[in-house]
Amino acid sequence: MIKNDGDFGVPPHAAKNREVVEQRLKDVAAGTGLQETLTIEWRTKPQVVQVIDMPVDSLYYNPGTHRIRAQRSYDPHLDRRLDEDPWSDDSQEYLEHLLQAEPSDPSKRDKDFEALKQSLADFKQNEPGLITREGILVNGNTRAAALRELGVENIRVAVLPDSCTWADINRVELSLQLRHDTRRPYSYINRLLTIDEQVESGRPLKEVARDFRIRESTAEQDLWVLSCLRDLSDRSSTGDVQLRLLDFEDAQERLREVHRAYAKESKADVQKAELLKENRLAAIVMNFSKTDVRLIEADFRGRYLEHRLPDELKTAPDAAPARVIPGINRAVKADVPQVAAARAFTDSVLRAKAVVRAKEKVPSAQLDAATSVFEVAHKAVEDALEPAGKDARVRKRKQAAPDRLNDACQDIEQCITDMVLASASRSLDEEALDEAVLKLKATLKKLAQATAQTIEVPGEGVEWLRDAVRQGQA
Repeated sequence: MIKNDGDFGVPPHAAKNREVVEQRLKDVAAGTGLQETLTIEWRTKPQVVQVIDMPVDSLYYNPGTHRIRAQRSYDPHLDRRLDEDPWSDDSQEYLEHLLQAEPSDPSKRDKDFEALKQSLADFKQNEPGLITREGILVNGNTRAAALRELGVENIRVAVLPDSCTWADINRVELSLQLRHDTRRPYSYINRLLTIDEQVESGRPLKEVARDFRIRESTAEQDLWVLSCLRDLSDRSSTGDVQLRLLDFEDAQERLREVHRAYAKESKADVQKAELLKENRLAAIVMNFSKTDVRLIEADFRGRYLEHRLPDELKTAPDAAPARVIPGINRAVKADVPQVAAARAFTDSVLRAKAVVRAKEKVPSAQLDAATSVFEVAHKAVEDALEPAGKDARVRKRKQAAPDRLNDACQDIEQCITDMVLASASRSLDEEALDEAVLKLKATLKKLAQATAQTIEVPGEGVEWLRDAVRQGQA
């Protein structure tokens, strides 16, 4: 493997692995049986590479794999060790642990890993992995971890060309991961990080989106969300603890809805959009459901939350300098007081949650104080959501009748078009149409009667309806 800047170097037993790989490639080439190959995308073109058997214990997990990029921060000490010496026993064992762990909580065993392990036990290895000639796993890291636990001695792997670099390794891993097959997909945060990495490397966003089989607008949304999450992580820092990106693994749909609501609101009022975003992000940090988060609009704090907060959670910071909107690099003026207060509340919740998450690493007094802040904030938001939900249901009921009437108007417009087309082809059923118009007449009569019972001061439209019905009865 060719060395280049910014790579992880080569593992300690690279030369020995290279000898074994070269010999086994020669043995396969000299054989008379059917040879197994794998087709990969190699420097923008298809390339067929040979498959061999390798001792699974001789191979190294890839420290740069995108599969566990976010999860590396689970243990900051081991994360630093990975950067310093990715091939040490400690680093390789940490990678193995993360490959087996649940993406949203690496302290737990991943059910998908257990399912993969059982599948390998029952049906053996269906697809080959992929390695460099130095024995670095480019694809198949998780399978190798499962095979090691099962006590299987060998793993089938294809071998990359001798000229491969770390840039090649990253591109090939990504292209294989995005194939439509049974391969376990990247976790949500790791997908965001991979898209960001590809864009930062200079690739056009449209091209990256095509590789991920998503629209360019979806990729833009993902980058906006990642920018927000990095901002939240930075703002959660207190002492030696802070929230990690992986702490938001389960918030995918809620975060996407925040972006959609923010984008819609920002077209009319950027400050209101910022206020909505801060209100909703605070609720996501407190693990409120998607249906609860939807109830939170720009006026949520002023209408429902403010008077429920204790004084210590109402305090706004001094005027802040101009900021940049996450994801679009657009400068905005300093926050208005309402936005500054909302950000201060979100910051309090973030720091409290960071301490609660790191409960084994902080003094008990600090933990108790953070737990109290988090619980008080959660209770205030929970109480505020109740009237917000009631008002939302009332608004929905108020809008239901006009919406249905608008839908009926669109159906009548379509009916006109259908009549013209049917008349031109002499296929109009005039008798059926007459029956339908009589039904419409009866329905409009009922509608006029309903307006008489519910609307005291009719507008122009309702007045016309009542006159038309009266004239029809004359």
